[in-house]
Amino acid sequence: MRVLGIDYGQRRIGLALSDPLGIVAGGLPTVTVGSDDEAFAAVAKVVEERGVREIVVGLPRNMNGSIGPQAEKVGAFAERLRALGKPVHLMDERLTSARANRVMLDHGFSRKKRGKHVDRMAAQFILQTWLNARKTSKDDGPSGGADNTIP
Repeated sequence: MRVLGIDYGQRRIGLALSDPLGIVAGGLPTVTVGSDDEAFAAVAKVVEERGVREIVVGLPRNMNGSIGPQAEKVGAFAERLRALGKPVHLMDERLTSARANRVMLDHGFSRKKRGKHVDRMAAQFILQTWLNARKTSKDDGPSGGADNTIP
């Protein structure tokens, strides 16, 4: 079962795809877009071409957990993705971009190189965190872990 992870941004969309068993997240090329329509079309193409069964979108909550303007935009985009007929989940993505930058800095990536890869790596972190939480939730039974699926 393939799951698509999305780090949604106004200009760039980081994408990650799980392996067929839904265990490990791997990065896909970052998509540069000029509008929500372009973003939707790009994601729809990946969903169709890669046989995606579920979608996980990173929700950029404020550090205090509240929802700000960017999170509202992401929520609206996630809601729009429901038209693809796949379950859409929201995953807290606080600090994923900072974590991605830190990992790349630790591995000697230049600022320019980090900029090219940060969205993809953030999408991988979002998706891997969701995959791990889902596994833990399954292991712990129905009460384990929260799921922010858009109904």
